[in-house]
Amino acid sequence: MIETLLPEGVRASESFGPDGSAVLHPEEAALVAGATQERREEFTTVRGCARRALAALGLPPTPVLPGRRNVPQWPAGVVGSMTHCSGYRAAVLARDTLLMAVGIDAEPDRPLPRGVLESIALPQELAWARAAGAGRYCRDRLLFSAKEAVYKTWYPLVGTELDFEDAALSFRTDDRGVDRAADDGDFTPGAPDSLRSGTFRARVLRPGTDPDGRPVTAFNGRWLAHRGLVVTAIAVPAHRIAATGGTPGRDTPYGATGTAGQSGR
Repeated sequence: MIETLLPEGVRASESFGPDGSAVLHPEEAALVAGATQERREEFTTVRGCARRALAALGLPPTPVLPGRRNVPQWPAGVVGSMTHCSGYRAAVLARDTLLMAVGIDAEPDRPLPRGVLESIALPQELAWARAAGAGRYCRDRLLFSAKEAVYKTWYPLVGTELDFEDAALSFRTDDRGVDRAADDGDFTPGAPDSLRSGTFRARVLRPGTDPDGRPVTAFNGRWLAHRGLVVTAIAVPAHRIAATGGTPGRDTPYGATGTAGQSGR
């Protein structure tokens, strides 16, 4: 599922349940020695996903340890991101010759707990999330997921903190994003036979610079609502790749598909 949101060349692995074959390295096991069974399972399964993605890049199954701000530490020459929520774990990796950064997030397609939307949304985002006749997915949860993806992309790229209110997001639904549920009035968000997809743009209100000194003012991403989940992804192309479609700059957001485009913790 996650691979449909990412450009060619990115390696992705996902799991919709516990992975009994996944094994932790001793350094990883020490980090969750006192954790709950649920936490150990998600920690183990998502690292199993990461090692499958590493193998797809032709790399050995190294430990994946958290660094500053819990950002996963990848082998030299690799960028990546991991996510886990109830019923889903995923990891995506790419060579740094293809991408400068990548951020993914998955959330259950259910309304946010009371009060959370108001704490993360800017006024225009709040109006969009609460709009009457919203699509057949939970807009508030999609907004939250996209803001998480923004942070997961931003921090490894720029190295500074970013709060929820520091990025203004807007969303589009693909024309090809179709509802497969019967329009019988009984539809609920997250139904397993529904699928919606689209793009989003995150305008960063606290601009920073990437490792090459170029301004980072916006990201383009893609989203998908399917199988009871909302999933978001941002992929920042390496400059030598992006240059074929326009070098990202102050007025051109980093694209999600390898070139500057129209299309986010």
